[in-house]
Amino acid sequence: MKSKAVLQETDVHAILTAAKAFAIEKKWAVTIAVVDDGGHLLGLSRLDGVAPISAHIAPAKAQTAALGCRASKIYEDIINNGRIAFLSAPLFEGMLEGGLPITVDGQVIGAVGVSGVQSPEDAQIAQAGIAALNLPN
Repeated sequence: MKSKAVLQETDVHAILTAAKAFAIEKKWAVTIAVVDDGGHLLGLSRLDGVAPISAHIAPAKAQTAALGCRASKIYEDIINNGRIAFLSAPLFEGMLEGGLPITVDGQVIGAVGVSGVQSPEDAQIAQAGIAALNLPN
């Protein structure tokens, strides 16, 4: 049987704090969501001025990244490249760039999803949050 790392409350706090600081530095109003490996919401931060729908989109992007074990952008690209049948994939509601998995020892332990600015910028914010964990590459 394998052992697996899990996100703790201090990890979630570190991710949200770092991602929020990065977004504020860039003057980007966003919502940041952190989920566990099952896509369950562990933490959410909604900055002032962001559209209310972002509070639904950010967790959906994170859930897609966690359950799919890859960046949510991959699914966006699959659809944009013509495989629209992928829109029927169960549990994948956030198939837009901005969700990134958190991987430890080759295993996905959770994900970060961001919504509120352009998708590549959302991904930058998610990456800034994950970087706060100082995980080995």
